[in-house]
Amino acid sequence: MDKPVEFPPSLWAATAPERSPAPALNGTVETDVVVIGGGFTGLSAAIEAARRGNAVTLLEGKAVGWGASGRNNGQVIPILTAAEPDMWVSRFGAAGERMVQLIGNSADILFDLVREFDMRAEAEQSGWFQPAHSPGRVALSRKRVEAWQRFGFPAELKDSKEAAEILGSDFWYGGMYNPSGGHINPLALSRAMAKTAESLGATIHENSPVSTFEREGAQWVARTTNGTVKARALILATNAYTGELAPGLAPRLARSIVPVHSWQMATEPVGDNLRQKLLPGRQAVSDTRGDLRFFRYDARNRLITGGAVIGSFDVANRVRKKAANSLAEAFPELGVPEMTHVWSGFIGMNWDRFPRIHKLGPDGWAWVACNGRGVALGTSLGRELARAVTGIDEHELALPVTEPKPFPAHGLVRRVAPAYLAWLKRKDLSEPKL
Repeated sequence: MDKPVEFPPSLWAATAPERSPAPALNGTVETDVVVIGGGFTGLSAAIEAARRGNAVTLLEGKAVGWGASGRNNGQVIPILTAAEPDMWVSRFGAAGERMVQLIGNSADILFDLVREFDMRAEAEQSGWFQPAHSPGRVALSRKRVEAWQRFGFPAELKDSKEAAEILGSDFWYGGMYNPSGGHINPLALSRAMAKTAESLGATIHENSPVSTFEREGAQWVARTTNGTVKARALILATNAYTGELAPGLAPRLARSIVPVHSWQMATEPVGDNLRQKLLPGRQAVSDTRGDLRFFRYDARNRLITGGAVIGSFDVANRVRKKAANSLAEAFPELGVPEMTHVWSGFIGMNWDRFPRIHKLGPDGWAWVACNGRGVALGTSLGRELARAVTGIDEHELALPVTEPKPFPAHGLVRRVAPAYLAWLKRKDLSEPKL
């Protein structure tokens, strides 16, 4: 048995069902589809390709769920941060319309998958709420609700009274509500998806970082230190970690996004009386700030929250205090909560916050730039990419293809990116121009 990979000391690592590590790749393997990356996208792709009758080999550099898919807040959100539905259609036409449908259905796609395979993932499809932090943001919420309703999705505008009823606080002014959202234990979901993929016949190799992949004749060839996989089709599903384990894996893709640290944390369990007052419907919540405030309950009634700070000094303690004080400001009855777990990981950001889908060659696909909304979207796009390499015409799928656009001076951009928070904080103080 291979030695288990060490996970960051997150709440998820402490609570997710255990998984015995899969053996590392050793030798040469031939398969139909090779998937690189064992997060939500790669695992979803493996499930879909395997259930469609294909031999699948998934290569994970550490362990399934080790990267962003096992470290995030676990919110299942069926919209993106800034890429509004009309913008997709304007930019990509029919492919953009299909992408809008995929995004709007993405939470249902994830929860339906959980229910279909009875995954132990602490899944609660309790809804997602984006409260407006200023009166002007209510107008922004209205615009977003109307946009998603035009495409047939159940977005609702809540006024200040309704927002207070949802949240148990009058700290916000109203906002956008979507009943299809919710939350999961992300590491538990990753491991449950891996178990499902294996039950359908997929082979997973952990501790198998891919150093290179290339097209050789009619095959894709992916190489690790101790093995090689030859396949008809390839799906690269590494997103924010594309350049982290093997810098030479896909350098143009790695330089087209900026990996930004996202900090998450968990409070002690909230007592029953208070829990019934604060967020009684157990929705996932992330507000309209650029300097985002977000939170939701886990299965043990801990509030799962997080935040960001500028600078590299004593970051964990500073972000812990900031998040705790933010909760106390919104929920005075809660007081300043003690955080029992604090952890971080990368999210893949880009300049306009549009996810990018790339065709690498015949039956070769990748996507990057989750921009903090990768749980539902990554799961949905994994299914879509698997369909693209198993016989469905890409022009029938939600795959608006673009060419990679690496950041000039990527190393410098990566170093200064955290300072972007200062601009976001300043922008939060002004009302949007609609």
